[in-house]
Amino acid sequence: MAQKNKNEAKVSSRPLEIKLPMPERKGGMPLYEALNNRMTQRKFADTPLDEQQLSNLLWCAGGVNREDGKLTSPTARNAQEIDIYVFIDKGVFLYVPKENVLKEILPEDHRIEISERSKMPAEAPVTLLFYANYDKMEGFDETAREFYGATDAGFVSQNVYLYCAANKLSTVVMGAINRDLLNELIPGDGKAILAQPVGYPAK
Repeated sequence: MAQKNKNEAKVSSRPLEIKLPMPERKGGMPLYEALNNRMTQRKFADTPLDEQQLSNLLWCAGGVNREDGKLTSPTARNAQEIDIYVFIDKGVFLYVPKENVLKEILPEDHRIEISERSKMPAEAPVTLLFYANYDKMEGFDETAREFYGATDAGFVSQNVYLYCAANKLSTVVMGAINRDLLNELIPGDGKAILAQPVGYPAK
């Protein structure tokens, strides 16, 4: 698929906004059991996640969990700089925690573009991209942006691992991604840090 430049990425011919159902914030597997079950699984069924599962997954990854707007995943100086992009067959969407919506960034399926070394992002029904948005990191020097962008993305990834462990889903975190291409696809100033495919285990 042809690479899009920054200007092209800012415009979608048919922008969509998906309002997610309220995330389920009670119940689930006890923490110790989820930690005991946490693992990397690299095989995925093609069964899609429903919108409730997607809402729960994204809330655990980096949703709002307090009235002051702070998130389930910590960030340096509460910069909240880790943007979560959701790659599905319908397109690429930005998760907006405060509104609990997905806002379309690009139409069409771009999962295959996430990595040249692995088919996993294209095989999973959902692949999350954790992007350090430097526009949100005012007052951070270059070294701090690199360090905290990577560190904070790791917190988000672990939240996803625990959600998947608690809900019997497969996931794997990936650093071997097409970072330069993804940085072009995503509008703004920042850096693609990690990708994380999520789906049901392959039988």
